[in-house]
Order: sequence, then C-alpha cells, then structure tokens
Amino acid sequence: MQNPLRRPRGHIAPQRGQPAFDPNHDAERGGPRGDSAEGVMSQGVRGHFVAMTGEFVGTVMFLYFAFGATQIANNVLPPSEPSLDRLLFIALAFGFSLATTAWVFYRVSGGLFNPAVTLGLVLAGGLPWVRGLLLFVPQMLGGMVAAALVSCMFPGPATFQTKLTGGTSIAQGYVTQLSYLF
Repeated sequence: MQNPLRRPRGHIAPQRGQPAFDPNHDAERGGPRGDSAEGVMSQGVRGHFVAMTGEFVGTVMFLYFAFGATQIANNVLPPSEPSLDRLLFIALAFGFSLATTAWVFYRVSGGLFNPAVTLGLVLAGGLPWVRGLLLFVPQMLGGMVAAALVSCMFPGPATFQTKLTGGTSIAQGYVTQLSYLF
C-alpha cells in the first residue's frame, strides 16, 4: 500500500507563493480546466442532461430486449393459441430486461423507464416536478425508438402490441389503465 502522505512519482512540488492545489488547473493536461461551473453547462443543467440521456438509453434497451423477446415468442406459435410457456417466456424477458437495465442505469438517472412511475414519484414528492417533466420526453421517445427498432429488425407485423379483448372499448381500456396508475 502506498503512503498517502508521499507525493506520487512525477509530481512537481509547488513553488513559493504558488498554492499547493489550484482547482482551475488540470495537472494531467498541463493547462486550465475546461469543466468549471461557468463553462458551457452548469452542474444542474448537466445533471438533468445526463439523467435524460440515461433514461432514453435505458428505456430503449429495456423495451428493445422485451419487445424482441415478445416478437420471437409470438412468431414461434400463432398468437391465437394461448400457451403457458409463451407467457412465462415473455414475463421473464420483461422482468430480466427491466432488472438488468435498472441495475445498470439506477445511478445515472434512477432507472425509472416508465412515465407512470415518474408521474407517481412526482405526485408523491419523491421527484421534483422539473425533473419529472424532463424525464417524460426521453421515456416516451425511448419507447418509440425501441418499438421501431424491433419492427425493423424482425420480419412480419409487430406482435408485441397490446390488444383489448372481451368487448372492451378503447375508453374502458383507458380508464382501466388510468385507475391502475393510482
């Protein structure tokens, strides 16, 4: 173990009158630092941008793997035949996809990936409303991009869409989904 009080090799001792540590000087590059708070982005804006990027990439990855697995499962057997094996495969694909992407991105953006979860956190006070609004857009775009990628990569029509059954109207389905949110 290296002695923490010892200077690393190649470290030049500060001259008289010069501070031992200059926060505006990048020692590795030998010049001024370019990431000061007065730079291109403030820390708050940078944090929002990183979170938005993380949500977009995470949502695309989560839904790409989940939609891809659903497309594969529904193309093996005709979708009209219900199968416990198929339902289990799709459920595990969604579960493992969400667990993996949430584990990867939870420190970047929180790993929300769902506008309903984001809205719930905003309403409960767990997430500032500005961050919630900023995360909504990349989550929606990420879902659209993932669906487009899977539709382009697999032959035939997309078989991962939601269908209302049992004579349920669109309005009834919407109200049912909205009630599940709360």
